[in-house]
Amino acid sequence: MEALYTAVATATHGREGRAVTSDGKLDLQLAIPVEMGGSGQGTNPEQLFAAGYAACFASALGLVGRQAKIDVSDAAVTGEVGIGKQGEGFGLAVTLRVELPETVDEATGRKLVEQAHQVCPYSNATRGNIPVELVIE
Repeated sequence: MEALYTAVATATHGREGRAVTSDGKLDLQLAIPVEMGGSGQGTNPEQLFAAGYAACFASALGLVGRQAKIDVSDAAVTGEVGIGKQGEGFGLAVTLRVELPETVDEATGRKLVEQAHQVCPYSNATRGNIPVELVIE
């Protein structure tokens, strides 16, 4: 693959540090969530992954919608990223909740969401590696 764009970010001090992009547009304090025994006084990698996946999936949905000549510009995608023990380490699981415009019927919406799942780079990166559940609301 020839990259069209490469994002660059540096994290220091792991989950209790800071993440900064090379252009400075993202500069975040990181913290372990309270649920995992941390302070919760910053964002965490799972939130960043959820936001990135949701945005990417929404873009993929827009693409397949435009190709099908179906307006899904008012769709919303909510990403949920869970982390938990998996063997000796940790694993992730994702749920993508897709809210489609009322003008899109259920069968058409399901087809568009499935097509977006085939197009989305995050879906392609996670396929076969972590469970991803697609929920249409």
